[in-house]
Amino acid sequence: QLQAFGGGLVQTGDSLRLSCVHSGLSSDNYGTGWFRQAPGKEREFVAAITWRSGIPWYADSVKGRFTISRDNEKNTVFLQMDSLKPEDTAVYFCAAKRGWATIVEEEFSYWGPGTKVTVSS
Repeated sequence: QLQAFGGGLVQTGDSLRLSCVHSGLSSDNYGTGWFRQAPGKEREFVAAITWRSGIPWYADSVKGRFTISRDNEKNTVFLQMDSLKPEDTAVYFCAAKRGWATIVEEEFSYWGPGTKVTVSS
């Protein structure tokens, strides 16, 4: 199971850190991704990381502002979001898949409930 935490209401330029806790999944051979869905829009890829290698992937829209990392001992993946913009407002979901991380949403088998992020202007 996956559980995301850390959403909230912030202002433009603020920071938030989201956490995704893996329960019941062995973190050794998984990839975890963050996706988001803004009101009236399709869900989109944000960032992903492969647990074993730590290699991250980022969407162009968040590159340089968001950082994904993992804590193997805590079975947790973090998404540090800096310089937030109103267009980052969305429900953020974490998802996991066996093997290497990818940016392809359909390849993720495990999904947690989302956490809402609202960035006011």
